[in-house]
Amino acid sequence: MGTFSDTITTAHRKFVGRQHMFFVSTAPLSSDGHVNLSPKGLDCFRFLSDKEVGYMDLISSGNETSAHILENGRITLMFCSFEGPPSILRLYGKAVTILPGTDLWDKYAPQFIIHPSTRQLIVAEISLVQTSCGWGVPLFDYLGQRDIHFKWAAKIGQEGLEEYIEENNLVSLDGLPTSLGLSKE
Repeated sequence: MGTFSDTITTAHRKFVGRQHMFFVSTAPLSSDGHVNLSPKGLDCFRFLSDKEVGYMDLISSGNETSAHILENGRITLMFCSFEGPPSILRLYGKAVTILPGTDLWDKYAPQFIIHPSTRQLIVAEISLVQTSCGWGVPLFDYLGQRDIHFKWAAKIGQEGLEEYIEENNLVSLDGLPTSLGLSKE
């Protein structure tokens, strides 16, 4: 049976602190649109208050999260225990995409590790926290974080990263603009 809270507690923070990855889910308003679910790792998640969280987002193959947030703001973040006692924690809220060079970037960026390939920050105001049993989540052994992204980013350099964003991160699969796409207009 799940339990609910309207704020993030110390117990929630401790649970999240033991996890090596989390998942982010967003969706467009259109019933024909694609629901997006992305895994995240690399020490990118931060608690900003008892109702606000954020994560540093790296350049990647698409930018669905930004497009969906721009359209409707809805976001769910999920943490599962893959080792130790079974548990799942979901954070439901409304998010914003924060881009480099903005006042909000200056406010939030110091709380994250910013890499040359960081494209944006996602910050969410949390309205509901849910915990549940996690009995169906399998056990896995954690072996470490991958460094493939950082090797790729270093290889193509800043100009290559900017070109990659232009080609892959300005619109969603469903043709919705991302915050990066709007910043280019």
